[in-house]
Amino acid sequence: MELVAGSYEQVLFGFRVHREPATSGDRETWTPVADFTHHAHTASLSAVAANSRFVVTGSKDETIHIYDMKKKIEHGALLHHSGTVTCLKFYGSRHLISGAEDGLICVWDAKKWECLKSIKAHKGHVTFLSIHPSGKLALSVGTDKTLRTWNLVEGRSAFIKNIKQNAHVVEWSPSGEKYIVVVLNKVDVYQLDTASMSGTITNEKRISSVTFLSDSVLAVAGDEEVVRFFDCDSLECLCEFKAHENRVKDILSFEIPGHHVLVTASNDGFIKMWTLKQEKKDPPSLLCEVNTGARLTVSWSVVRQGDRWKRKPSSSNRALPCK
Repeated sequence: MELVAGSYEQVLFGFRVHREPATSGDRETWTPVADFTHHAHTASLSAVAANSRFVVTGSKDETIHIYDMKKKIEHGALLHHSGTVTCLKFYGSRHLISGAEDGLICVWDAKKWECLKSIKAHKGHVTFLSIHPSGKLALSVGTDKTLRTWNLVEGRSAFIKNIKQNAHVVEWSPSGEKYIVVVLNKVDVYQLDTASMSGTITNEKRISSVTFLSDSVLAVAGDEEVVRFFDCDSLECLCEFKAHENRVKDILSFEIPGHHVLVTASNDGFIKMWTLKQEKKDPPSLLCEVNTGARLTVSWSVVRQGDRWKRKPSSSNRALPCK
């Protein structure tokens, strides 16, 4: 397993995580070991995404760089956007979707690295996008104060909703039956079947990142040292814990056999991995941590196909975007 993180200092860090089995009552040991650093961008990193083979990074220098994790080499750069690249999302092994301050959403062939479709998505910046687990729909938010639904099969807009404020995060739940929209310190929860808001979660500080732990539990990080778990149905805070010494910039979660893992990255330079308890009212336990010595902006984990565990696909890859 590889942890990768981008920084304000323009550097991409990579750490290989080694797991040692438990012995005589001790816990299993997780140890992150420095694997690589790469300094290809000329401005701070603003987005990172990964599939089983490649890591892509977006930057304020308006470029997307591709890294081959198998060969440990830079694979090239994508130069279609003008303005900061704000979001990158892989769907399966074949497609990458990018959004930027130029208002464009681009769909890329992640084999040939060609732009299949360029959509003028927002009148302002694209601030965030999320792909439905089916691969047939995507949501995007922008500085034009709209939430837009995209039909990825046909490459066209399906629905536009005015939200009156600039949202900076949008995310589907694992089942795709609900989605959340983040504005400042508030999380609006929507139901897909009715397209209506079912409630609002309020965090103490401005929210920087969210990740679903299950279809009903959301982890929220903001401009503070703590991470909170919220129930999307009751809208109540289930628990909170101090994760870092400075504000948490990015969080993500994934499952492997025996562990549900939460990754946190902070301005304090640390990347931390936590194992979640089955009962989400209990704070997670720290698995390992590593100090990059940099101000981190974004992080990701890569579960390689060659490992003895694999990232579980959330859905079939039959739906291909924007033919």
